[in-house]
Amino acid sequence: MRFISFVFVLLFFLSTHAFALERFQDEQGAQQHCPTDTVAWLNIPTGVMHFKGQRWYGRTKSGAYVCLKEGEKEGDRRTRNGQ
Repeated sequence: MRFISFVFVLLFFLSTHAFALERFQDEQGAQQHCPTDTVAWLNIPTGVMHFKGQRWYGRTKSGAYVCLKEGEKEGDRRTRNGQ
Protein backbone atom coordinates (compact mmCIF):
# COMPACT_ATOMS: atom_id res chain seq x y z
CA MET A 1 0.00 0.00 0.00
CA ARG A 2 2.85 2.40 0.81
CA PHE A 3 4.43 1.77 -2.60
CA ILE A 4 1.18 2.60 -4.40
CA SER A 5 0.85 5.81 -2.38
CA PHE A 6 4.43 6.74 -3.20
CA VAL A 7 3.87 6.14 -6.92
CA PHE A 8 0.70 8.22 -6.85
CA VAL A 9 2.45 11.13 -5.13
CA LEU A 10 5.39 10.89 -7.53
CA LEU A 11 3.14 10.90 -10.59
CA PHE A 12 1.18 13.85 -9.22
CA PHE A 13 4.40 15.77 -8.58
CA LEU A 14 5.72 15.07 -12.06
CA SER A 15 2.49 16.04 -13.76
CA THR A 16 2.13 19.32 -11.88
CA HIS A 17 5.74 20.41 -11.45
CA ALA A 18 8.38 18.93 -13.70
CA PHE A 19 6.55 19.35 -16.98
CA ALA A 20 4.93 22.73 -16.30
CA LEU A 21 7.87 24.62 -17.80
CA GLU A 22 7.47 25.09 -21.55
CA ARG A 23 10.77 24.61 -23.37
CA PHE A 24 11.40 25.82 -26.91
CA GLN A 25 13.98 25.00 -29.55
CA ASP A 26 13.96 28.54 -30.91
CA GLU A 27 13.80 31.99 -29.40
CA GLN A 28 10.77 33.02 -31.46
CA GLY A 29 8.64 30.18 -30.10
CA ALA A 30 9.41 31.20 -26.55
CA GLN A 31 8.70 34.87 -27.27
CA GLN A 32 5.31 33.97 -28.78
CA HIS A 33 4.48 31.91 -25.70
CA CYS A 34 5.31 34.76 -23.31
CA PRO A 35 5.21 38.06 -25.25
CA THR A 36 5.50 40.26 -22.15
CA ASP A 37 8.25 38.25 -20.44
CA THR A 38 12.00 37.95 -21.01
CA VAL A 39 13.23 34.93 -22.96
CA ALA A 40 16.16 33.09 -21.36
CA TRP A 41 18.32 30.15 -22.35
CA LEU A 42 18.05 27.41 -19.74
CA ASN A 43 21.01 25.10 -19.24
CA ILE A 44 18.86 22.10 -18.34
CA PRO A 45 21.35 20.02 -16.28
CA THR A 46 22.36 22.96 -14.07
CA GLY A 47 19.08 24.90 -13.97
CA VAL A 48 20.92 28.14 -14.80
CA MET A 49 19.31 30.70 -17.11
CA HIS A 50 21.36 32.89 -19.46
CA PHE A 51 20.18 36.02 -21.27
CA LYS A 52 20.66 37.49 -24.73
CA GLY A 53 24.12 39.01 -25.05
CA GLN A 54 25.65 36.67 -22.50
CA ARG A 55 28.32 34.13 -23.39
CA TRP A 56 26.24 30.95 -22.99
CA TYR A 57 22.92 32.21 -24.39
CA GLY A 58 21.80 29.50 -26.82
CA ARG A 59 25.14 27.71 -26.63
CA THR A 60 25.14 25.09 -23.89
CA LYS A 61 25.06 21.45 -24.91
CA SER A 62 21.70 20.62 -23.29
CA GLY A 63 19.40 23.62 -23.18
CA ALA A 64 16.23 25.26 -24.35
CA TYR A 65 14.64 28.69 -24.54
CA VAL A 66 12.21 29.43 -21.72
CA CYS A 67 10.25 32.31 -20.26
CA LEU A 68 12.03 33.91 -17.30
CA LYS A 69 9.07 33.97 -14.91
CA GLU A 70 8.17 30.34 -15.65
CA GLY A 71 11.78 29.26 -15.15
CA GLU A 72 12.06 31.04 -11.81
CA LYS A 73 8.74 29.56 -10.73
CA GLU A 74 10.16 26.09 -11.44
CA GLY A 75 13.23 26.78 -9.30
CA ASP A 76 15.73 27.61 -12.03
CA ARG A 77 18.00 30.56 -11.36
CA ARG A 78 19.67 33.39 -13.21
CA THR A 79 23.37 33.18 -13.95
CA ARG A 80 25.42 34.68 -11.13
CA ASN A 81 28.52 35.64 -13.11
CA GLY A 82 26.89 37.33 -16.10
CA GLN A 83 28.05 34.74 -18.59
